[in-house]
Amino acid sequence: MIITEMSVYCSMDIVEISKILSNELRVNILHWLKDPEANFPPHTDLKHFNDGVCVQYIGTKAGIAQSTVSQYLSWMQKAGLVIATRHGKWTYYRRNEEAIAKYIKHLSNNL
Repeated sequence: MIITEMSVYCSMDIVEISKILSNELRVNILHWLKDPEANFPPHTDLKHFNDGVCVQYIGTKAGIAQSTVSQYLSWMQKAGLVIATRHGKWTYYRRNEEAIAKYIKHLSNNL
């Protein structure tokens, strides 16, 4: 059996990513981040969504405490699903399209 970098990556993370995606709100967050302009108000500070969406906006849309959404996003970041960017005291999150594509490809090829 030949083990490629991709299979090692996915075999290590596939279960963790699947656990994260087993929560409807976390799936919704990824969905919202796919088109931030349509799902969030304009950022008053950055004036763009290039670095993602502020945790505060995500928490407000989700209707949950900022601490909960921060924990969800931290798990998603550790799994590689989102990328965090700091601007001062604020953290912005955007989707990691490459990691999401690898996860989908792995599922398609192996299940």
